[in-house]
Amino acid sequence: MSDDLIEYGAWGAQFFEFAVTEERILAGVNAMAGQPINVGPLGVGPGRVAKVSATGQIGTATGHRTSTEPVAFEVKIPVQLQFELDLGLDVHRFDADIEIPLRLTARARDDLAIVIEVEGPTGRELVVNLKAKGLRASVTQYAANVEGELRRFIAKYVAREIAKPTVEAARIVDVAAAINRAAGGVVPKASGRGRGADVSEALADELKDAEDAFQVDPEAEGT
Repeated sequence: MSDDLIEYGAWGAQFFEFAVTEERILAGVNAMAGQPINVGPLGVGPGRVAKVSATGQIGTATGHRTSTEPVAFEVKIPVQLQFELDLGLDVHRFDADIEIPLRLTARARDDLAIVIEVEGPTGRELVVNLKAKGLRASVTQYAANVEGELRRFIAKYVAREIAKPTVEAARIVDVAAAINRAAGGVVPKASGRGRGADVSEALADELKDAEDAFQVDPEAEGT
């Protein structure tokens, strides 16, 4: 028996680490970097009388692997928003720097597919740095619970995007399909037909297709 042979379980663990890397995960998340977010107007505060409108964009995500069994990552997505609170007689303006945490886990499915599960944040898990423009705006933000409403909206927005059917489909890496498409069967490398390289390229294509997993709809508005 060759010295370089390993158990099936060890081979599978190494395959997951190869297929689902930090670079590929971040490439997928950063597909939405620079995309705009347009919010509102939304009713906030007591009776939803006050209205909030916001514009901004998504920044470049950072992240790291947190475990190898399961293969999991923590990713942080920065968002910058500029928004207005319309009280009817007065309009107050704010800037917000927001950090959205995501937890991603690669799972094995019985049809030889890799599924990337995404756990979105709760409102409390968001990091929000809210800056009021002017003293009156600073006082008003607490009366209208602007930060609380902003946390609620962002958490709901992320959950809605993750749940979209197109996003769910993009988070599946069909390993079996990649192998079948490239090889059509098991052909030893010694045959000189170069099938091994074809399989690798096909798998790379599957992983590339999955990199748009977090594309968001720039026209989406909160409710």
